[in-house]
Amino acid sequence: MKSLSHFSRRALLVLASALLASCTSIPPPPAGPAPAAGIATGGARPRLVVFLAIDGLPQRQVMAYRDQLAPDGFARFLDRGAWYSEARHAHAFTVTAAGHATMLTGAYPDRTGIIGNGWRDPATGAPVYNTSDPGAKYIGNETRPLDGTSPRNLRVETLGDVLRRADPRSRVIALSGKDRGAILTAGKSGVAYMYMDGSGEFASSTYYMQEHPAWVTEFNARKPADRYFKAQWTPLLPQAAYERSIPDDQPWFATPGGKLPMTLGGADAAPGPSFYRALLRSPFIDALSLDFARAAVAAEALGRDAATDILAVSLSGHDYVNHAWSAESRLSHDHFLQLDRLLQSFFRDLDASVGAGNYLAVLTSDHGFMPPPELAAAQGRPAGRLNSGQILARLNAGLEKRFGEPKLLLGYSASSLLADKSAIARKNLDADAVAQEARTLLLAEPGIAAAYTRRELESGSRAGAPLFDALRKSWHPQVSGDVQYTLKPDFMFGSATATHGSPHEYDSHVPILLWGPSWVGAGRVDTRVEVVDIAPTLAAILGVAPPPASEGKPLPLPGH
Repeated sequence: MKSLSHFSRRALLVLASALLASCTSIPPPPAGPAPAAGIATGGARPRLVVFLAIDGLPQRQVMAYRDQLAPDGFARFLDRGAWYSEARHAHAFTVTAAGHATMLTGAYPDRTGIIGNGWRDPATGAPVYNTSDPGAKYIGNETRPLDGTSPRNLRVETLGDVLRRADPRSRVIALSGKDRGAILTAGKSGVAYMYMDGSGEFASSTYYMQEHPAWVTEFNARKPADRYFKAQWTPLLPQAAYERSIPDDQPWFATPGGKLPMTLGGADAAPGPSFYRALLRSPFIDALSLDFARAAVAAEALGRDAATDILAVSLSGHDYVNHAWSAESRLSHDHFLQLDRLLQSFFRDLDASVGAGNYLAVLTSDHGFMPPPELAAAQGRPAGRLNSGQILARLNAGLEKRFGEPKLLLGYSASSLLADKSAIARKNLDADAVAQEARTLLLAEPGIAAAYTRRELESGSRAGAPLFDALRKSWHPQVSGDVQYTLKPDFMFGSATATHGSPHEYDSHVPILLWGPSWVGAGRVDTRVEVVDIAPTLAAILGVAPPPASEGKPLPLPGH
């Protein structure tokens, strides 16, 4: 769809922020009900929760480059906030939609129904996109089949839904470079804005409103994405600072142009769709997203009255950079540092407009990232790329040999195999026997770590078996297929430079960082925690019930 450390603020936003900061008649938000044990509230709820998701950021990068951080970006959390060294996603299929759906629901995919970015309808085999909805269209932009336009497929509530039911004055606004990054954090009752890679605009959909508010129209009319046409992405630091990352232009880079400095739109005569798409693989999409967030804070007066608001910002650029060139690359290293400086600038603006003591900031990621198989192999680890089409053909051939029916598997559905139920019924075959044979054949393939059948997942009969719990958390009985599987470490499907989607350490270990001195204190916590713990933690701070489907528990705080 869809040097950089300083960005000019538009005069209108500066004026709006200054006016908001000068207001002194707004009372502080009232204290909520008694919080859960271990949660400090300082006697009042935050006026604003700023929820930040950095798409595709593994915890190892936060630690590897900590000495190169600016004073007040990620360091605000690491030096003056609460941070969790052992935070994990506990579901197996660690992809963008599944991860974003866990963050503010507190629930795994087995409850949210968001089992992947896309899947097949179990009854018909038709493709389903995680946030697709034929009844909703983008406002002022083309809507293609399966574009993400609403939370229709999200089967549970978010923290924002609970908050707005408790107090309808609360506003919940989410934005992202990806539709799923915005929609799945906005929930059912918030408002989502998505970057449009055909126009360079941010747009909502008719699920939320029929037309944009004036501030969104004005933001888009200024064509802020065009400001980066022919802009150069140049490294922030001298070359020697990047010796701990992989140099540019590796032969295994699947995406051309993996070298800094990089000119955005270099081959284009004028800004257009190819340029707007290229922005996604750069720090400029994150700068643009944070500018839109600033506009939302000012125009919607977020954090300026007694009802707590939520601003959810999913920054997408890091995921695109890592897919193109890997988390081990100098490009990813520099992109992380660019994000750090962008966050520092954003926090300083929030300090001025909302007030440093009035908001709580939370940062996490939807998933980490695996190293490229070529790099893993060069380091002596078993690794490789798997051809999913060839594997499927072998599985169907094996099933035909046993059951006498060709193509008993329709294909892959998220991280499961989907059987052709009509063919099974037509031949009067035992569906469980077909699934069990498919599992046996799949486990004989190189690179497959574990696989379990529908019956095993429903009954829990294999509890305690390798990776069973993580696979069960990624499997939904009404949405998923018939054999849930995951790959061995350092194996991947596809031709991207690198990817994610496993329960292994490089994909599951992500940051959880909190800042808000009145509510969370400061210090490192080494207890193992999970991303599903964020929602009940925020609910306790806000004095509301956790989302009904939440499976997490309040995070332990430093010193407790």
